[in-house]
Amino acid sequence: MTLTLDPQLEATLTERAQQEGVSPETLVVKTLWEKFVARNPPITPQDDWERDLLKIGRNAGTALSNEALSSEELYD
Repeated sequence: MTLTLDPQLEATLTERAQQEGVSPETLVVKTLWEKFVARNPPITPQDDWERDLLKIGRNAGTALSNEALSSEELYD
């Protein structure tokens, strides 16, 4: 597959690839892989309760470690 990029996008990809220490091609393939292939399969709700729950839930983008949830750490 051959893609034609506009100059601004190409410059942005080249700059980001240099920051990450990879080639622009590697960065693009990695990004496409993460975006389209490596996703978790969508959850299929089994009933109205699960449908409603999925409507209000959102990814917070972080998870606390087991250590952070220990009783000692909760009170620090």
